[in-house]
Amino acid sequence: MTDLTQSNLTQEEVRERIEARLASRHRKEKIFRGFGIASIAFGILAVVVLFTDIISKGSSAFVQTDIELNVTYDPAVLGIDTVDDESLAWANFDAVIRTALRERFPDVSGRRDKRELYSLVSNGAGFELRERLQENPALLGKTETLWFNADDDVDTYVKSLSKSEEGFLGRTSEQKAGWIKSLLATGELEKRFNTTFFTNGDSREPEQAGIRAALMGSLFTLLVTLALSFPIGVAAAIYLEEFAPKNRWTDLIEVNINNLAAVPSIVFGLLGLAIFINFFELPRSAPLVGGLVLTLMTLPTIIISSRAALKSVPPSIREAAMGMGASRMQVVLHHVLPLAMPGMLTGAIIGMAQALGETAPLLMIGMVAFIVDVPHGITDPSTVLPVQIFLWADSPERAFVERTSAAIMVLLAVLITMNTCAVWLRKKLERRW
Repeated sequence: MTDLTQSNLTQEEVRERIEARLASRHRKEKIFRGFGIASIAFGILAVVVLFTDIISKGSSAFVQTDIELNVTYDPAVLGIDTVDDESLAWANFDAVIRTALRERFPDVSGRRDKRELYSLVSNGAGFELRERLQENPALLGKTETLWFNADDDVDTYVKSLSKSEEGFLGRTSEQKAGWIKSLLATGELEKRFNTTFFTNGDSREPEQAGIRAALMGSLFTLLVTLALSFPIGVAAAIYLEEFAPKNRWTDLIEVNINNLAAVPSIVFGLLGLAIFINFFELPRSAPLVGGLVLTLMTLPTIIISSRAALKSVPPSIREAAMGMGASRMQVVLHHVLPLAMPGMLTGAIIGMAQALGETAPLLMIGMVAFIVDVPHGITDPSTVLPVQIFLWADSPERAFVERTSAAIMVLLAVLITMNTCAVWLRKKLERRW
């Protein structure tokens, strides 16, 4: 501007140059704003593509193909005369299923064709019959109509029929496809809500695999993590912010807490393996150990967020309480802590959401085990939902692809819910000064 006014230019030329420079600045600002909008749009597009891909692959896992069969609890076929625990352990329930299939398709002959016919139904159908007969011994010798889960190849083929007339045969032969279409035409084969996905534990068979064991393992692990990390983290934050003297030692502690928040999570897994399992000899693949490891990982997050919440309380609150004769402890417990608690709870929920999505540290302590039984306590062998997703993603069966995506949908739903609760608590409870 000074160069323009000091040069031998007329006012009109000076005005034109100033307008040109302003136009150039405005043009650069628009370009910069456009880059920002494009970056946000690209991020949103990436998230939309990711969610669309997951939902398109996983939504079909919430329905399962079932087959209707007329089964007869024939004592001769079962090989038992009475219903008791010993007899049921030796009873041949698979033979009952095979007999029902042969009665439905009497024209099937030959060992290979019969073996293919028997593969229409999941191999877990015999266990369902055993449970029904155990609950109601009066069914022995009677006939009833039941729905059973179809084999995963049958399920995959039936779901693909909605996309094309031929469907995806995969490992399904044309003869088997004909039987499936025949059952579909008579209403003896249909798609139903997949309750097995939410009630069963893990299984080598996709149609029998569920997430209940992983969900319970995640719940127990988070309970241990919350019970340890929240009180310890809040107590540490209160001491550092309200009572600790300001010297080199407290500065060193604060720096190390901030550094621990950036440490890769697998390092905490190695620490848990060395201390909790090898030294203290705690059980492997247990929510107790998983909770201890995740406590170490989430403590820095909770301490930092709790200290920020304490700092947000105005000094006038402390000064007013001390002016009324309150002790330092009374000021903190009766005035500062209640006002800072909403921010602390928000930080704790975010820390729990972070812990729920962790996989690497839990792999190091053995929570990658194949767990069929649903855990009932913090010391029972278990896995967690992210590890279950990791295991299914490595399975070769095509039907596990949709179950992997469905489990990811459940995990994302839980994480979104937890983060929504954190935002709601912050908006609902926080006070603005």
